Amino acid sequence: MRQVIVTPYQTAWIDQFVCEAVRLKHIFANHIVACHHIGSTAVPGLLAKPVIDVLIEVHEPIVRVDELNEAMKQIGYEAKGENGIEGRRYFQKGGDQRTHHVHVFETGSRDVCRHLAVRDYLRAHPKEAHAYGELKRILAAMHPTNITAYISGKHEHVQQLEAAALAWYMQ
Repeated sequence: MRQVIVTPYQTAWIDQFVCEAVRLKHIFANHIVACHHIGSTAVPGLLAKPVIDVLIEVHEPIVRVDELNEAMKQIGYEAKGENGIEGRRYFQKGGDQRTHHVHVFETGSRDVCRHLAVRDYLRAHPKEAHAYGELKRILAAMHPTNITAYISGKHEHVQQLEAAALAWYMQ
């Protein structure tokens, strides 16, 4: 059963991202434009589920990423296709004890901008990051074994956060 665990920020998350980025850059080789650490583990001081989120930008049509599914499987990832976001390829590592998520988009995608905007906005606005972290802490305590309820509880806040972050990012 997948537990919903939110922990204080850990500087080790940076090293975990860097190590995984090396593996991923090897697999994505000529396809990759950029590799970004995103999500809550990329924001110093933010409470987070201890799962490293990686965003990879590719310059080729996203369907070409499907050719890498076997190579990703060899380093522990499960390919999940678009997994609810059109134009994305998504991979999970660690099963119910998840350690990494990889989100792959074509460079220039609105989703690349959205993810980077939220990360950078939270880095630049510690009060917003704190409020978001507190919401996550409360929801994790309320729904320790229900990831769907945890995500649903964050939905409205995340929508507002994304809108504010995009407006700030586009200035």
